[in-house]
Parts: sequence; structure tokens; C-alpha cells
Amino acid sequence: MGCRALQLLLLAFLALGAALAVRPALRALGSLHLPTNPTSRPAVAKNYSVLYFQQKVDHFGFNTEKTFKQRYLIADKHWRKDGGTILFYTGNEGDIIWFCNNTGFMWDVAEELKAMLVFAEHRYYGESLPFGNNSFKDFRHLNFLTSEQALADFAELIKHLKRTIPGAENQPVIALGGSYGGMLAAWFRMKYPHMVVGALAASAPIWQFEDLVPCGVFMKIVTTDFSKSGPNCSESIRKSWGAITRLSNTGTGLRWLTEELHLCSPLTSPDIQQLKDWISETWVNLAMVDYPYASNFLQPLPAWPVKVVCQYLKNPDVSDTVLVQNIFQALNVYYNHSGQVKCLNISETATSNLGSLGWSYQACTEIVMPFCTNGIDDMFEPHLWNLREYSDDCLKQWGVTPRPSWITTMYGGKNISSHSNIVFSNGELDPWSGGGVTKDITDTLVAVTIAEGAHHLDLRANNAFDPESVLVARSLEVKHMKQWIGDFYKMARKHH
Repeated sequence: MGCRALQLLLLAFLALGAALAVRPALRALGSLHLPTNPTSRPAVAKNYSVLYFQQKVDHFGFNTEKTFKQRYLIADKHWRKDGGTILFYTGNEGDIIWFCNNTGFMWDVAEELKAMLVFAEHRYYGESLPFGNNSFKDFRHLNFLTSEQALADFAELIKHLKRTIPGAENQPVIALGGSYGGMLAAWFRMKYPHMVVGALAASAPIWQFEDLVPCGVFMKIVTTDFSKSGPNCSESIRKSWGAITRLSNTGTGLRWLTEELHLCSPLTSPDIQQLKDWISETWVNLAMVDYPYASNFLQPLPAWPVKVVCQYLKNPDVSDTVLVQNIFQALNVYYNHSGQVKCLNISETATSNLGSLGWSYQACTEIVMPFCTNGIDDMFEPHLWNLREYSDDCLKQWGVTPRPSWITTMYGGKNISSHSNIVFSNGELDPWSGGGVTKDITDTLVAVTIAEGAHHLDLRANNAFDPESVLVARSLEVKHMKQWIGDFYKMARKHH
């Protein structure tokens, strides 16, 4: 797998919100988010109003007055004008309605915190397109797709809400987000501390940049998830790559692989790498959404899906053909849990083309996250991180060159102890936790760890099958939020 492919594959995950439908080589590492197809929204439609706000296309230049409509959602059923609060979701790489429906935690705590819920859509995603249908035309139109511009949008929107909603003006705002949205929530508190009293950054890999963490940490955690979920499970996967290669080199091997894996179109020799990337991405997605109950975040899946997959991979010491047949059974858990699927398509893993183009561009400019594998500490084929190859791909695709150091220059890397009031939550099963803040930095920059948690499990709605560790995490998060709100009102009384 090429560098850029691996990176995109992984990034696809980040989003657990955005989708990847870019060219196959790039698709491999997807977005942080991988949202599902917008048509499969949860049946429980939440009660919210859909609104639009005119934003400047460029907050940092003075020669253009061009504006666009940013979509945002508001739910104020439990909001109180006296002593209330505003919970502000910093939208990430995809349709904001999808994130709204997958962030049940905010709905669950609204009454307790007397909170107005605001979900702000990130520019260039969903309906918030600065240049309409031309937004992805070329790098000139994409030039305003940066985290800094998105944060400025959020700041302007909060100012607008406080100006126009009677009672909101003197209330505390808390930023919340998951994955890339969690990174934005943390960065928003760092850059605009006068706008929000604190931030909950769930599964936010703010250190997955440059050499702040080893490039192999992500795939190592994926591997640990599989090795803990069943005997010999990761070993079977590690051996499967060689089996696929050997079978593809025999006379009838490609046809046999096509049939045994129930693929929608016949494999040719050049497809073998794409096949392996697709299988790798499937294992990564499973690790990210290894939830304790059935869910359909990326695909309809059973509870603890990695354990279910590992039941088929108990024996690594079988012939190549049997191993590949076992791999098919395992893949089928992810792609065909419902039993409705006729064949498997190696150009898609989970998503509609929700936010894939925008994310691919962001990964080619400032969101440059180094990923690598060595095949020893992880169950994947070895791939080094190669910035030059990565850059060349970006130049070819978007006409831009990545700036791998810019995020650390902009947001401080590990030197963030001068900030305050950020809760970083991470699940130990979540591969993104490797780039997250997992130890307290100061008394007010705190880490909450969820032993049985996959990707931002804590932001999902309360569920009867939630493990104790996520219940404890949520109660800690609420405790911190109440502290920030209390401090805000104490200060306000003092000034009166």
C-alpha cells in the first residue's frame, strides 16, 4: 500500500464521519469519520431547526467580500434562559445531520445542563459549500478549506447566536466534537478561549502529526484489538497477505479469488494491491466501531464485531485456500451482516461519497498524519512512511504540496500546557487513541480513558449494553462541564 493510500485509509477512519470515494489508490486510508450513506439516518429523527448563516469565504483577507451559507442545527427544548448553557458541536468532515444523529450524548445531557444544542456544519461539507457546485473544482476554489477558517466560522456563528437569541448573550458555551470534530473542539478552546468556557474533545488525535507519536502506533492498536478478541486472530490476518499473493500468482488463482471472496468484478493482477488495501481498511473500520452493541455507524454490525470476526480466524496453520475462505467469512460479518448483499465491491468499504473529496484535500494540505506498518508489531504488510511519495500524490491529485509541520506550528503540538478546560477522552480499543492525549497534562487539561471504548463511544447515546467504563467517563465529562458552567456564573456574579 502506498504511503498516501495508507494515510488516506487511516484518515478515512478519523472521521468516522467522512467518506471515501476518491480514486482507489487514495481511498485506502479514508477520512477520520466514515459516515454512512445519508439515506441510512437513524429512524429517531431528532427535533431541531435547520438554519443558515452568511459566512465570509475568507476570514483572513480583506480583498473579497464573498460569502456563503453555513448550515447549522439548533435544539432548544431543554434550554433555560436563566442559568442555562450552550453546547456547541464543532462539525467535522461530513453532513452535519449525520453527526447530530450520531451524537446522542449531547441530547442525553441537555436537560441536566439546561442546554441549547447547536450543531455547526464544517465549510465544504454537507450543504455548506463556499462555491456551490464549483467548490471542489480546483485548488483555487479549495484554498479556503482549512481548520483555521472553520474555527473562525464557529466563532462568528457563536457571536451571531449571542447577538440574536434573547437570553443567550450572557451564557457559557462549551465546544464538543468527536474525531476531527474533537480536534476542532480542542483547537477552538485554544484559539478562542473567550468564546467557549471549555471543550470536550472525544477521540481527537491531535498528536498524530510529524513525529509527536510513532507512525506505527495506529496499526499496532488495530492489531491488539484483534489479538485480544480471539486466539490467533491477528496471526491469521498477518499470514493471509502471503496467501493472497501466492494464490494470485497461480494460473487460475485470480478467478478462484474472485469467486471465493464473492467479488462483484473479476480480479486482474494489478487489482491485488487494491484488494489488500480494501481488506486492511475493513479491519481498521472494525476496530474503530468495535461497539458493545449492534450498530450501523459504518455498516449494520453485530455487538463486539471484532470478536465475531475472530471466530472465523482461530487457525492460522491451514492451507492458503482455507485461510482465504476463512478471511471471506470474516469479511462477510462486516459487509453482509444483514445477509442481503449479493457480492462484495472492493472499491467501497462503508461510505457514500459524503465528505471524501474535501477530506482528501485536507489530508494533502495541513492534516498530514504519518502512518506506517512493519508487519512485526502489527498484522499488516510492511509500509514505510514516505513524505516525498505522499507529496507527489497530492501534487498530482490537487496541485498542492502538504505542509506537515503547520498543524504543530498553529496549535502547539505537545506544548499546550498554557491552555485550560479541555477534557480529552479516548477509548483503549480505538486506533486513534495512539495520537490522542491519554494522560493529564495539567489540572484542567485532563484525559479520560475508556477501557472498553472504540471510536468516540462516549459521544454516542446511552445504551443498555454500555460498559461501566463509558458510564464513568460520561459522568466525569458532565462533572467537568458543570464545573466550567459554575465558574462562569460565579465570575459573572462577581462582575455585577
